[in-house]
Amino acid sequence: MGGLVTAVVLLAGLVSAAVSEPRSIFKRQLLTDASELRSNYDFVITGGGTAGLTVADRLTEAFPAKNVLVIEYGKIEYAPGVIDPPDLPFQSISNPVDSWTFFSLPNPEMRNVTAFVKVGKVVGGSSCANGQFFDRGTRFDYDSWAEVAGFGQSDIQWTWRSILPFFKKSVTFTKPPPAVAKRYGYTWDIAAAYGGSTPIYSSFPPFQFGDQPVLEHTFREMGIPAKKECAGGDKEGICWIPTSEHPITMRRSHAELGHYEVVSNRTNYDLLVQHQVVRVVYPKKSNKGPPLVEVRSLPNGRLFNVTAKAEVIISAGAFHTPTILQRSGIGPASFLRAAGIPVVADLPGVGANLQDHSAPPISWNYTKPTNFSDMPSDFSDPTYYANAVAAFDEVPAQGPYTVAMGNSALYLSLPRVAPTKYRSMVNKIRAVANSPELASYLPSGPDYGSNPAMVAGYKAQLLALAKLYENPDSPSLEFPWLSGTTIYAFLLHPLSRGTVRLNVSSPLDQPVLDYRSGSNPIDFDLHVAHVRYMRQLVNTPTQRKYGSVELLPGPEVQSDADLKEFVKDHIILSLQHPCCTAAMLPETKGGVVGPDLKVHGVDGLRVVDMSVVPVLPSAHLSATAYALAEKAADIIIRQWPGGHH
Repeated sequence: MGGLVTAVVLLAGLVSAAVSEPRSIFKRQLLTDASELRSNYDFVITGGGTAGLTVADRLTEAFPAKNVLVIEYGKIEYAPGVIDPPDLPFQSISNPVDSWTFFSLPNPEMRNVTAFVKVGKVVGGSSCANGQFFDRGTRFDYDSWAEVAGFGQSDIQWTWRSILPFFKKSVTFTKPPPAVAKRYGYTWDIAAAYGGSTPIYSSFPPFQFGDQPVLEHTFREMGIPAKKECAGGDKEGICWIPTSEHPITMRRSHAELGHYEVVSNRTNYDLLVQHQVVRVVYPKKSNKGPPLVEVRSLPNGRLFNVTAKAEVIISAGAFHTPTILQRSGIGPASFLRAAGIPVVADLPGVGANLQDHSAPPISWNYTKPTNFSDMPSDFSDPTYYANAVAAFDEVPAQGPYTVAMGNSALYLSLPRVAPTKYRSMVNKIRAVANSPELASYLPSGPDYGSNPAMVAGYKAQLLALAKLYENPDSPSLEFPWLSGTTIYAFLLHPLSRGTVRLNVSSPLDQPVLDYRSGSNPIDFDLHVAHVRYMRQLVNTPTQRKYGSVELLPGPEVQSDADLKEFVKDHIILSLQHPCCTAAMLPETKGGVVGPDLKVHGVDGLRVVDMSVVPVLPSAHLSATAYALAEKAADIIIRQWPGGHH
């Protein structure tokens, strides 16, 4: 622990208030050095990602006389291929220029495999680095947030009904041209799901690979219905998912463009890049008033403080938000004391409750001729590649690069997947929730498994998840596809919980992730049920037409025990959707923030990002992050005088 103690002492000794008086107004307030900062700001936002830039946009719009500073570790990236194809290798999810890459601790329940996780390290955050899959959870997901939290008669509600207006506001959906819609069978319902004009765009691509319809036909033959619109609160069935891309250029639509670039001439909106937020500091050992923000320059290592007159908003994501809080002395008291960090607020939920989607594969092989045109393998042909690049540069853009990582998905409930077994699995979840052994499913120690508040929060989550799993309209399984014969069965509502902890030997570096996947063994039951259902696809008429033969799990893997071992051998532990590590719950349930997103036990500090979500929704996270930030900004504006919408 000595390294961390030394680092904290050094940081405290080096802090200075090195800022200058307001400088002349630039057209674009992009800052790279402390000397360019104003003497103070009204709002300071730590993290210029999906949520942080959304909040900054709305606050600078609502309060023209108040100054807002966003502090971002990364920088603005325009290099070809960093954010958009075609220079980015096709279907690649690893680009160190725009992303942090994390590897979790080995997972003992999963053959000691580690989770690989990528999150944005660029202005715009993960909206610049994700797969552009722009879906939402169901109404039941968001209602479960309120159920788990149980804030009662709070003036601020987090339910589907209360967040839907912000989903609609957060994005501009553009329907495809009639010919494109007819060619691919795209469907939508603008009245149910859209209507906004924010320059964050979603649309359907003018391209699909040649084998995309095969799985759609397969699933219809399995008796699964097609949904007209899957962003309006109901999505059990076959879905077309919009892609986060501009409807004309088909380039990625992301927060840097939609919530910074188009409003960067506002004189009250400053963006400081290539600087790391170290911690927040409450002067005079008091938790009152907005804290100072301690910042480190990445180019030269210099440390300085930034002052916020109104409040500080932490928006650094599911991994870095709890790390900043822990460095600040806000977190699990036993852990902080052991690390030599003075405890400012004992909140054991900081860095707890880590959730993510995971998935084992299902794969098969066609033994009869297929002759599909336009396939990913065609990119190995230099002529095809050159034509694809040229088509992507057309206006409007065309060709295979417009489809990004795909926009087709299947969402299935547990009653559909396991009609004879789902009831016993749901009963098992409830039995665990009400068992005196419940704490044994959580990490041991005074900050988690031995903490009554943390156990109470986990119980509330399991009871809410049991209701989701028995609901025939609430998906437990996602099965997205683009092309090919290997796809993954996402577990949408995991029961296991992991942790994010400050790296005590190197506190300014990446935190330590412990995913603990499978620590609640019912997750294996769910994975097995999903795989057992999905492997039936090879028996449909469409698949028999192509002579489909199962490769994974393989015909020899039949029993539940064997399927469980298959899951352990082949699972992907992270689908890049981490959340929930500073949960919006009461302190009596291990919460970190209240319904107003203010951090419990301190003043002038909020969290606005996907770390505040108490339960992982049945969706990729980008669209939810935008909507959450829009609602958070509305809360903040209403709580400060002089704001206007």
